[in-house]
Amino acid sequence: MAVSASAPIAAGTRIGHVHLKVADIDRALDFYCDVLGFELVQKLGNQAAFISAGGYHHHIGLNTWESAGGQPPPPGTTGLYHLAILYPTRADLADALKRLIAHGIPLDGASDHGVSEALYLRDPDDNGVELYCDRPQDQWPRNKDGSLGMFTRRLDLEDLLRQAKS
Repeated sequence: MAVSASAPIAAGTRIGHVHLKVADIDRALDFYCDVLGFELVQKLGNQAAFISAGGYHHHIGLNTWESAGGQPPPPGTTGLYHLAILYPTRADLADALKRLIAHGIPLDGASDHGVSEALYLRDPDDNGVELYCDRPQDQWPRNKDGSLGMFTRRLDLEDLLRQAKS
């Protein structure tokens, strides 16, 4: 029996992990583990590493199989726009911002989208990274017809930092 192309994907489907091509495993681990706080699960020499939050087998895979010593793709080419890391609470996102500040990592932007608050930055291989937290669904902005009313406004970073736990 064929499944209709218009049938929606199962509601419980999630993105399990992302694999990134990087130029240098140790440099990537310094960023994702030391700066962002992911935990190293497994490292395969200088070819690959698997990192996670909370003991999962891996949320992010890093590899140099096709990219050791390589350069980021030039602007105007296809590829990954950014990977998005969802934090469970606003306080956790605030802690992530404190980590970025402590390590001197600049932001490309910071936005309030109504449904979420997000920080945008680049990893050492120039991959886009979004760090964000969702608002509860009952607080999401809606248009008069009931459809989602997302927007992009400046995120108040000082207010976010006041939410930090540590």
